[in-house]
Amino acid sequence: MKLILTFLAATIPAGPLSISPESKALVVDFETGGKSYYDARLQRPTWPGGASGVTVGIGYDIGYNSRAAVLSDWKALPEGSRNALASAAGIKGAAAKPRAAALKWIIVPWSAAESLFITNTMPRFGTMTASAFPGVTSSHPHVQGSLLSIVFNRGASMSGPSRTEMRTIRDHVSASRIRFIPGEIRSMKRLWQNKGLPGLIRRREAEALLIEKSL
Repeated sequence: MKLILTFLAATIPAGPLSISPESKALVVDFETGGKSYYDARLQRPTWPGGASGVTVGIGYDIGYNSRAAVLSDWKALPEGSRNALASAAGIKGAAAKPRAAALKWIIVPWSAAESLFITNTMPRFGTMTASAFPGVTSSHPHVQGSLLSIVFNRGASMSGPSRTEMRTIRDHVSASRIRFIPGEIRSMKRLWQNKGLPGLIRRREAEALLIEKSL
C-alpha cells in the first residue's frame, strides 16, 4: 500500500489525467528548452513556423485560440499586452510571422508562462487526450503524459492519412495493448523526415522511450 500511495503522490493532475513529472518535463523542455533558454530566447512572442500561429509562454499558440480565450487566459499580463496578443487570435501559418515580429515588445515572464501551463493548458489538453484515447486514464502516468504531449503538439484529430498512427494508438489504448504504442509513435516520424524538423523527430522518440519505461 505504501508503494501505491507513493506512486500516486508523484503524479501531476492534468484534467482527468494523472501524468508523471517526467512527462511534464518532456513537454516543457520540448516547448521551451527549459527556463534558462526561455528567459534568454522565448519571453517574447515567436512564430515557430509551419502552420503555427504566434506562440507565447509554454507552447501557447494564439493562432489556435479565440480572442476571448487569449484575454481570459493571460490575465496576469498588463491589459495592453493582452489586447495586443488577442489581435493575433486565429492567425496561422506564414501570416503569423510578421504579426509575431510586431508583438516583440511584449514580455511574458516564466512565472506567468508556467502558471498558465499548470492551471489552464495542462488540464485543457488532458481533457482532449482523455477524449481522443478512451481508457487512457487507466494507464501508467508515463503513458498518459506521453499521449498528452502528442495531443499538445499535434492536436487530437483522428482524420486523414497523417493520423493513421493516432487511430491505431487509440485502438491499442482501448484494448490495453500499451506495449505496441511506442512503435506507432516512432512510425509518426515519417511525417517529418527530411523536412528540416529534427525537433519533432526527437520528441516522438522521447515519448516512445518514456512509455517503454513504464512497461
